[in-house]
Amino acid sequence: MPLMRTITGPTDLKRLTPRQVGILAQEIRDYLIESVSRTGGHLGPNLGVVELTIALHRVFNSPRDTLLFDTGHIAYVHKLLTGRHDFSTLRQQGGLSGYPSRTESDHDVIENSHASSSLSWAIGIAKARELQGETGRHTVAVIGDGALTGGMVWEALNNIAENRDLPLIIVINDNERSYAATRGGMADYLASLRATQEYEEVLSWGKRQLKRTPLVGRQVYETLHGMKKGLKDIVSPQGMFEDLGLKYLGPVDGHDVDAMETALRRAHDFGGVVLVHAITEKGHGYDPATQDEADRFHAVGVINPETGLPLELSGRSWTDEVSEEMVRLGKERPDIVAITASMLIPVGLQPFAERFPDRVFDVGIAEQHAVAMAAGLSYAGLHPVVCIYSTFLNRAFDQLLMDCALHRQGVTFVLDRAGVTGTDGASHNGMWDLTLLGMVPGIHVAAPRDGQQVARALREAVAIEDAPSVLRFPKGTVSAPIEAVRRHGTVDVLRDVEGAADAADGPVDLVLVGAGAMAVTALEIADKLYAEGRSVMVVDPRWVLPVSEDLVELARNARHVGVVEDALVGGLAGRITEALAAADVRVPVHAYGIPHEFLDHGSRGQVLDRVGLTADPIATSLAAQLA
Repeated sequence: MPLMRTITGPTDLKRLTPRQVGILAQEIRDYLIESVSRTGGHLGPNLGVVELTIALHRVFNSPRDTLLFDTGHIAYVHKLLTGRHDFSTLRQQGGLSGYPSRTESDHDVIENSHASSSLSWAIGIAKARELQGETGRHTVAVIGDGALTGGMVWEALNNIAENRDLPLIIVINDNERSYAATRGGMADYLASLRATQEYEEVLSWGKRQLKRTPLVGRQVYETLHGMKKGLKDIVSPQGMFEDLGLKYLGPVDGHDVDAMETALRRAHDFGGVVLVHAITEKGHGYDPATQDEADRFHAVGVINPETGLPLELSGRSWTDEVSEEMVRLGKERPDIVAITASMLIPVGLQPFAERFPDRVFDVGIAEQHAVAMAAGLSYAGLHPVVCIYSTFLNRAFDQLLMDCALHRQGVTFVLDRAGVTGTDGASHNGMWDLTLLGMVPGIHVAAPRDGQQVARALREAVAIEDAPSVLRFPKGTVSAPIEAVRRHGTVDVLRDVEGAADAADGPVDLVLVGAGAMAVTALEIADKLYAEGRSVMVVDPRWVLPVSEDLVELARNARHVGVVEDALVGGLAGRITEALAAADVRVPVHAYGIPHEFLDHGSRGQVLDRVGLTADPIATSLAAQLA
């Protein structure tokens, strides 16, 4: 691709002719399809912003002008235009991040992939430059219509409206979708603006008919003109935004580079806050990504670039188990409802929504609202199940604590992608949940070890009506069933020691707690220690919070306790230590978890290996402790 390879930075774009810009856009689109189909990644969103990103870099001067992407998964084109052409190891260990990364380029700013934060960043940057006397620098935030459903955006807009003289440009990338179709009042409002643009186009067609066939054309034109006038009586394109004091430009065809450049140059020269409304199509230029199943091209694995079909067949996922059990529970209990934050398909709620359409609420990218709404649903007699990625619960911790737990509302949280998720990088790892949840009085947290336990734990969780309950599990293929050799109250014993229940036989060397998916690792560790002559009991507490008396009782007859968890080190282990101390059980607890640091992207296995959360290093460490 000769033209794309000559673009080593944004300044190279400015010398291109309009014809060359069109060629470049097609080269980029072809390259994205070819490269992302080999590695996996966010394909559809980036195909939709090719021309838009080219126009941004031709009008503004990055990095002197700051470009902010909300969310960062639409930054692939930006990476290519800033000289990063090797996508062969995209999202792989040592390769390019799937999001902006300051370690990669001075052109990157926001690495966090949580939506709706860009406008807050934007006013912060623009205001800081104003206070420091810096002039001639613009701040540009590119935000999707899906992210506009998040409350932070409107908090920021309220503040921006008081600072309308700042050189701040807001570009709405309006493709009618977040992961799936955007819903809610904001989506309806943007749709009305798109409708206005369509009326303008039809009216223009009517004018052409007037010239060709005056009699019929005049009738067509007058009819259309009346329809347009009626529409404008209902909604003015600038209405909401100009009521806030913000200059509005658009709607603009986001796939027309010339039109985008014209709008962006007007915004650049305006001398204050401007909102540019760009209409784009997610997956534009790639037929499989714009067809009926377009949502599956938001993020893809390895696919055939010609057909869009996956080349690697994945096994049954943890999410599949939740999806099926939710439908079964929905049939049994009409009080069960589900809430999602623009993630209906990824969290497995699509089958439930198809079966019970009136009992699913997609509230947009608004996790705080989702959780507070769940408290209200619970108070009014329903049992809501909030299905969300673990990392996104961070935003709704206050609502979990003060709205759900304080009021003892029976709300169940299904935390998908808990622990290490891998390829999406630091912001997507669900490593904080156990530490945060451990601070919530009265909460119940389950960590199923396999698919069968997912269904069992979910059923038990929705039976809790006087406190919030949580189910957490990792991303990926579900573990094979692990049968318990016996049950000790609420605790499953996965590997027993002969005579361990009889104190006269002496203490067990180690009670090893494998939390959730880490039960597999715990069993591998036990095998290694057993080969060295150590007596090891492996247990799965199933409900990790609160720490059960049954687990404390098992620990009484042990010389050591080990805890392996795919959360911040000490999260569960710290709670077990406290429970043992409260029961006057003086046994050392050895914690193995995720270190207190942000983790670079890589596969889940690579990341776990990098932080030492695998069988060999843990077995070596425990052997030294037991010596």
